[in-house]
Amino acid sequence: MIFPRILQLSAIFLFLSSPVMAQDERANPEGSSPAAAHEQTATAIDFMIVTANPYATKAGYEILERGGSAADAAIAAQLVLGLVEPQSSGLGGGAFILYYDAKTQELKSYDARETAPGLAGPFLFYENGEALDFKTAQLSGKSIGVPGVPKLLAYLHQVYGQRTWMELFNPAIDLAEAGFQISPRLEAMIKNHASDLQKFPQTAAYFFDGNGQPLKTGAQLKNPAYAETLKDMAFTGANIFYEGPLASQIVKTVQNVPQRPGFMTGEDLRGYDIKARQPVCAPYRLYVVCSMGEPSSGGLSILQALGMLEGYDLRALGADNPRSWSLIAQASALAFADRNMYMADPDFVNTPGVLLLDPAYMDQRRALIDPARPLQDMVAEAGKPPLWDGSLFSRGNSIDKPGTSHISVVDKEGNVLSMTTTIESAFGSHQMVGGFLLNNELTDFSFRSFGEDDALIANMVEGGKRPRSSMAPVIIFDLAGKPVLTLGSAGGSRIIGYVLQRIIAVLDWDMDIDQAISMAHIIARSEKNIEVEEMSDISRALEKNGHHIKQGSMNSGLTAIRIKRDNLIGSADPRREGMALGN
Repeated sequence: MIFPRILQLSAIFLFLSSPVMAQDERANPEGSSPAAAHEQTATAIDFMIVTANPYATKAGYEILERGGSAADAAIAAQLVLGLVEPQSSGLGGGAFILYYDAKTQELKSYDARETAPGLAGPFLFYENGEALDFKTAQLSGKSIGVPGVPKLLAYLHQVYGQRTWMELFNPAIDLAEAGFQISPRLEAMIKNHASDLQKFPQTAAYFFDGNGQPLKTGAQLKNPAYAETLKDMAFTGANIFYEGPLASQIVKTVQNVPQRPGFMTGEDLRGYDIKARQPVCAPYRLYVVCSMGEPSSGGLSILQALGMLEGYDLRALGADNPRSWSLIAQASALAFADRNMYMADPDFVNTPGVLLLDPAYMDQRRALIDPARPLQDMVAEAGKPPLWDGSLFSRGNSIDKPGTSHISVVDKEGNVLSMTTTIESAFGSHQMVGGFLLNNELTDFSFRSFGEDDALIANMVEGGKRPRSSMAPVIIFDLAGKPVLTLGSAGGSRIIGYVLQRIIAVLDWDMDIDQAISMAHIIARSEKNIEVEEMSDISRALEKNGHHIKQGSMNSGLTAIRIKRDNLIGSADPRREGMALGN
């Protein structure tokens, strides 16, 4: 069982330290345009899926309704997301996934992160002795990593699938051939990135009309190339991405990006595989919170912050108390300091890993928090876990961009899936092959390899290495070992703060899941300032108490399912176009 195993992990630490659908869909799930108004929260009994797009949610729902597993539904949803939300995720990208198997009561996590080509090295993003700016690097072939999503989908189906592989492709193929309606969000994204999209013939032809104008909301967009790719994948399997004509086309595209071609080879594609990783789990209050381990920094950073906050009664303080947010901000800043110093691909770097969650170390880090002090007055530097004998690194300079999506699923058997999927920045590298966009995931590496003290940076570029991520798929268990909540978000490095805030809102403040997701963002990624989505009574109180407040747009993409007694309550982020649907 999963919970006793988590208890064993906690003991090691202690020893070492000493039938309802959304209302608008009941009559006919196919009857209204997914681009129209839809329900972002729904209640169900048997199964539930929540994604960032109505087309994808409906595709997953159809599979669940026919007896498909959570894995089946996620596969169908991802294939559709790559079509209708191409700026965020797709077959040319990567993903992290948590999967709880209700039958075996085991929690598994899988790493389908993109990898750097074997010929990549520490100076990948340097020219003439200077690091490239982010945009130049993004739009180059050097930014493209070997994609992991195709192999992940195939593996999920092999291990957890209930429906036939080919059946899962039908919704996406039908939409690609018949066309789907451009949503307001996709229209806005095309407009915002128009100048870059028009630099490359394939994206210019696909996202703009015959007069060179960005496609508008309601326009019907077909993608016959994507339909053909899906048909090949449905008949032949995911290996078409890693060897054969499509793989050759991917390599040719990467190696022929104008001005700055990449180094990917056929050998890089053939050598790729997903990795089963140990989930990272830690107790919080009367629950156990589990997430993804490295090379994602999301799970460890969230668990670190929660470990520090365990020593404070956030429930008594409440959500309307600026003291609560001062505590959360300082714990977050300290977690980010460790993240920036240590976290990277553990297959290449000797990182502290779960030693960052050691209770004695949490006590040490918690002692640095002073809720009466403005955030910018603290010194948020990386610590050193007492049980770790490795060397210190230099702080890296990678920049996570918010080109990501999240899928949450619970099926009728009680299996639970939490999957965060990405192509990194909006529209990835802007290179299209087979009707899908290739990622720019390698810009998640630190562009520099050495710090000011000449120490190596853990997240430096190396051939075959996986860049650090902030993605944080989460599944939370109660004391009996039963899952009670699954969630995750889009949003680059802000994902950590978005997900942390919702965990606290639900577990400490007893908020309904839709209320928690809708609440205004208040996060911190360093000691420099507290970032807020809007100026509210809380943010003004924090400012009055001396905190530096930075207000700005914070486009998260949360999806979550609360498992409460016999009910499933799904909710999608109102900041995007997500939809919850269940039965």
